[in-house]
Amino acid sequence: MEAERPSIRLDQFMKLVGLARSGGEAKHLIQEGQVRVNGAVEVRRSHKLFPGDVVQLGPRSVTVEQEQLARQRSNAAPTA
Repeated sequence: MEAERPSIRLDQFMKLVGLARSGGEAKHLIQEGQVRVNGAVEVRRSHKLFPGDVVQLGPRSVTVEQEQLARQRSNAAPTA
């Protein structure tokens, strides 16, 4: 069975890399059509991003990297 490709939601990624200060801010920027993924406007905050995807907000662009996804997963893991 093939392992699931690591991914992250667009709104979570924007918070992680500092394109948005909060989930609410990310939601508004996305819904207003200000965010591009791989050159196309994306209006779904739940859009899944994979390593190599490029997120652009205004003049800033950030490429999704494997390490960012690993960091997000370790932050989200429950602690015992």
